[in-house]
Amino acid sequence: MSKYPLLGMTLDELQSVVRGLGMPKFAAKQIASWLYDKKVNSIDEMTNLSLKHREALGAEYEVGGIPPVEAMHSVDGTIKYLFQVGEKNFVEAVYIPDDDRATLCVSSQVGCKMNCKFCMTGKQGFTTNLTANQILNQISSLPERDKLTNVVLMGMGEPLDNLDEVLKVLEVLTAPYGYGWSPKRITLSSIGLRKGLQRFIEESDCHLAISLHSPVPSQRLDLMPAERAFSITEIVDLLKNYDFSKQRRLSFEYIVFKGVNDSLIYAKELVKLLRGVDCRINLIRFHAIPGVDLEGTDMEAMVTFRDYLTSHGVFSTIRASRGEDIFAACGMLSTAKREGNNKN
Repeated sequence: MSKYPLLGMTLDELQSVVRGLGMPKFAAKQIASWLYDKKVNSIDEMTNLSLKHREALGAEYEVGGIPPVEAMHSVDGTIKYLFQVGEKNFVEAVYIPDDDRATLCVSSQVGCKMNCKFCMTGKQGFTTNLTANQILNQISSLPERDKLTNVVLMGMGEPLDNLDEVLKVLEVLTAPYGYGWSPKRITLSSIGLRKGLQRFIEESDCHLAISLHSPVPSQRLDLMPAERAFSITEIVDLLKNYDFSKQRRLSFEYIVFKGVNDSLIYAKELVKLLRGVDCRINLIRFHAIPGVDLEGTDMEAMVTFRDYLTSHGVFSTIRASRGEDIFAACGMLSTAKREGNNKN
């Protein structure tokens, strides 16, 4: 009989577990400490629980940490890890070391429903949501977990399409009983789903990054079918209701495509769209993917674009490209081939 994983449970959920097993209420905090502070691999290591309680807990539950099954190393130091989730599914997480920072790009779904034109995960299609255990395991079971300074939910999937599980993970990462991280160490990236965006902003203090990619709705629709359900103008109007001028950061991600959205016409439209919004723009070079007739623009055009935005009051940066040689860069994550092989 398969056992239920404890890793990824919130304190409330752990309290339900100990209550159901007839254990004292304080045992929930003890278990949380073993899981998230001491990071044990087995219930037997939870030595301040009585043997009787460990046996009762172990009969139905397990820690539930699963190490990655594969690692690919880039020439620039980036490492792409493959994690198995369930019997036949896999997700990728990307570890990006950079001087005194180390960032992990975490996945929230197997595949994605959004089908953005420039994204390999979207081309894979959607298989399933990840559980809080499967999301947090990418962090907890990372060989470099103790070096991490930041986590970004920018991997496979749309986090707001799996918000209940994502919010559990964010609680564990930031709560005193969990990892105790500052929310400033965590960024969630989304295309801006209506059903989850407002809830995320109000139930979390983590940073927010919105995938924008074009300030022109008709063009954004061509790149991102989700524009039809919740337009970028609606997203910006919603964001104007919240204060991002203090500790919490709002950013917009803008992949720059040659001859598509890289002229100053689009920079001017961005300035107009984001007027009055306290934010920054991250310009991202497009990484070519199979079967997509888009090209990345040259660095000179990106610099001109960045300088125009910054000089007109929208602070902009050009994101360094990492891990392209191992298909670990923005928009390049996919496990479709591997999963297809495992269905044979």
